[in-house]
Formats: sequence, structure tokens, C-alpha cells
Amino acid sequence: QVQLVESGGGLVQAGGSLRLSCTASGRAFSTYDMGWFRQAPGKEREFVAAISWGGARRYYVNSVKGRFTILKDNAKSTADLQMNSLKPEDTAVYYCAGAPGGPSRNTPRTTAQDYGYWGQGTQVTVSS
Repeated sequence: QVQLVESGGGLVQAGGSLRLSCTASGRAFSTYDMGWFRQAPGKEREFVAAISWGGARRYYVNSVKGRFTILKDNAKSTADLQMNSLKPEDTAVYYCAGAPGGPSRNTPRTTAQDYGYWGQGTQVTVSS
């Protein structure tokens, strides 16, 4: 089992950058697939990015490709989301999520149902 805590959210102007960090406690983080989701007011939770347990595979929603980068540091038990060229439509509460992975799984985890562990969320607000 793993516990997840997000940090790094805040208020930024359009075009700016933020780096969100997800710190995990518990065992076997290195074997976990990790993801980032976001939820804007009045909208459903949306997949943003995912990374496989060893970091070899990354996936992004089309709207953030080329602007966001997901990173995983197994030594530090962190999964970060570097966000550049932010837009007002990126405003949302961002959640990190984790699920046990490993070499036997090659399919991406891009839905909320794929994950069993969630952080509490961190607010990102992008002003125009």
C-alpha cells in the first residue's frame, strides 16, 4: 500500500510554469505506475499524464502534449508533473494516482478506474 501527497500548486499567469510533486510513502513505490489527473469546477476528472513503473513509457492527453512532462524518481519516491506554457484552461485541482505495475503489464493506465491510490489534490490556477 502507498500513501500519496501532492504539493507545488498555486497561482500563475498564462504562459508560466509550475512543477507539481507527488511524494509517496509506503512500500514498493518503484513497482507502481503513476498518473496525474485534474478536475475543473463542474467537470469530470480528466486524465492528464501517466508513467510506467520504471519510467520507460509515458502517456499524455492531447491538450498537454509538448507542454507537460511526467517524471518518476524511484530513489526519491516522487512522481512530478512539470507544466510549462500554462493556459487558463489548465486551471483545476490536480491529483496524483498510483497503481501496482511491473514488467507483466504493458498497457497504459489512462482512466481513473485504473488506479487504486490517490492523493488529496493540489489547486492550480492560471490567470489570463
